Amino acid sequence: MWRNKKVSVIFPTYNEKDSIRNAIEDFFNSGYVDEIIVVNNNAVEGTDEEVKKTKARLVYERKQGYGYAIQKGLAEATGDYLIISEPDGTFEGKDVIKLLAYSDDFDYVLGTRTTRELIWKGANMNFFLKWGNWAVAKMMEFLYNTTTLTDVGCTMRLIKRYLYEKIKNHFTIGKEHFGPEMTILVIKTGTKFIEIPVNYKPRVGKSSVTGSMRKAFFLGLRMIFLILRYRFKRIKFK
Repeated sequence: MWRNKKVSVIFPTYNEKDSIRNAIEDFFNSGYVDEIIVVNNNAVEGTDEEVKKTKARLVYERKQGYGYAIQKGLAEATGDYLIISEPDGTFEGKDVIKLLAYSDDFDYVLGTRTTRELIWKGANMNFFLKWGNWAVAKMMEFLYNTTTLTDVGCTMRLIKRYLYEKIKNHFTIGKEHFGPEMTILVIKTGTKFIEIPVNYKPRVGKSSVTGSMRKAFFLGLRMIFLILRYRFKRIKFK
């Protein structure tokens, strides 16, 4: 709970069998998380068994893609504060308090993994990934004349329920570049938001995206095209 309001965490999972149980327990141990929704997105065998050893709620999304999984989790969550993260060991449950503290003043709080002092030894944040994420984030910041952005690809973030309800019908991305679309939609609403540094640790196992430089490069291109496409797009929010 935070300010007597319910806190939900959404964990999409595909290849996190060896880390998901510890991640769930770590986030619950923060003392602020009321529910964790684990979205099985065609996950590897044995993932469900690990989740069922915890208090997390397991749901399924058969359409393959990070964006589809997150949208499913957001739709299933019941909290007033909706936190998106990943159960691969890269993020820490204790950083939940950072997001919640800033949510007193902001309705959308983004994490950034590009703060050198919080990048743990062995984390998958090499020169190309760090400065590529920074450059595309700066492109978004410039084109939309918005708040400081330094990491376009960080998945850890918080959104308040009312804001999620406002933008959810405008989601169009089902793949890995869903995160930037969410941020652009928030920007389009005129909502005040902020980016804050979070811990970024070594991943347990290999990422299906950033584990390959080629895939990471083409993901970056898709993000750039998305940012350009939305720049002059007019959206009517209810």
